[in-house]
Formats: sequence, structure tokens, C-alpha cells
Amino acid sequence: MKTPLSVVWVGLLTSLFACVSIPGTDHKGLVLLPRSEELKMGEDAYREMLGKEKLSTHAKANAILARVGQRISAQAAVADFEWEFKLIESKEMNAFCLPGGKVAFYTGILPALENEGAMAMVMGHEAAHAVARHGAQRVSQGLLLQFGLAAVDAAVLKDARYHDLILGALGMGAQVSLLPFSRAHESEADAMGLRYAAAAGYDPEEAVRFWQRFGRATGGAKTPVFLSTHPSNESRIQMLQGMQAEAQSLYARSPKYGLGDRF
Repeated sequence: MKTPLSVVWVGLLTSLFACVSIPGTDHKGLVLLPRSEELKMGEDAYREMLGKEKLSTHAKANAILARVGQRISAQAAVADFEWEFKLIESKEMNAFCLPGGKVAFYTGILPALENEGAMAMVMGHEAAHAVARHGAQRVSQGLLLQFGLAAVDAAVLKDARYHDLILGALGMGAQVSLLPFSRAHESEADAMGLRYAAAAGYDPEEAVRFWQRFGRATGGAKTPVFLSTHPSNESRIQMLQGMQAEAQSLYARSPKYGLGDRF
């Protein structure tokens, strides 16, 4: 029996790109995307975003963002990252860090942050996504999914009565099966980010307080856990509370900036 070409491609790709180690953890992740391509995608997406969005002129918030960025990036040290930090004028309550250390915060999240320490917690989380190459891992999962479904499509008889229905169901099932990986990435970023922020000098207890504020600010809207790519606020808070002893140990050896300035 002839092996489907898609299966051959899966074997070639996984042999060319081994599992990568996640800095600061004992975890590994499969990355099929070349590092140079990943960094280029991050740079291109950031430039495209900056070309469309309005930068905030809020002097104090920009100064805090730059200060927090310098301290967090020093903890999340990656040799080939060229860090940038931008404050975007928007009502959206969001922040992100693209591959290469390209960070953006939206002004809509500032009221929930309240202070510099909370920004450090969020930035630590977002920086951890980039350091752990979570985006590249998700792209890799998508590539494997496409190859895998192509193999199934080649194997199932085209005239089978339920061919399209079966293939569609497999696609939906495979998509849902990827969501726990995304939740795992979020939890990993929470843990790594808390360590970054605590070691940078920010009170780790603020991580719990921030997520409590954020939950109230977003109205407590929930998605069923099995279809959610993010942990619930409750489970996230529990995990962060469970990490306080470790984080406080890092904080004790830090410059201890506490909560820093308020917005």
C-alpha cells in the first residue's frame, strides 16, 4: 500500500524540526516554523498593526510602559529579541507580545491594571508567550492538523456515503482537541510571567488582585471550559495563589518596586 504524501511530509517535518525546550521550564514544544520566519512574522505583524492604530500620547502611561518593559525584558532575556513597547489608543482591554519582543498595550486595559505592578504581571504573561514560542507551536499544530486531515481524506473512499460528514466531524473534533494545548499555553505563560514580574521587583500578590479586577471589569463573561482557549478566572487565580510562595522568594531577592506608580 502506498503511503500518502501528506504522511511522508509529516515525517520529514518532524524529523527536521525537533521539539524545542521552553526556557525556564522543564517543558518542550514541537515547532515546525523556522526561527527566522517566526521573527519575521512578528516584525511584519507589528509594523502592520502600528500602521493602522493610533499611538497614545499619555505621557505617564508611556513612561510606565517603557520602565516595566525594560525590567521584564531583562528577566525574559532572549538573545535574538529586539524589544519594543507601544501604547495604543483603544477601548479594547488587551495586550500582546509578538515574536521578537514586540509588545503593545491598549489604553482600554489601564483602568483594570490600576498600577505599574499589574502591568508587569500582564507584560510578564505576554512576554512568556513569545519566549516560549507559543505562537509558533500553534502554527505547527495547525500544519500537522492539515497534513493529518489530508491523509484521512486520501484514505476514506470518495464514494463513501458519509465521506464529507466523517471528514467534517474529524476536522471539528481535531480543532476542539487543540484547545487544551492553548489553555496549557495560557497557564504556562501565567507561571512564567509571574516569575518574571516577581524577579523584576513587582509584588506577586498583585497578579491575583489584577485578575479579580479584570473579571469584574469584563462582567464575568464565561465560555464553557472545554471550548475555551483561556483558563477561567477562578482557575487562573487559584494557580497564581498556589505559586505565591515561589514568587515571593523571587520578589524577596529583587529590587522590590512593589506596585510602582498608579495610572
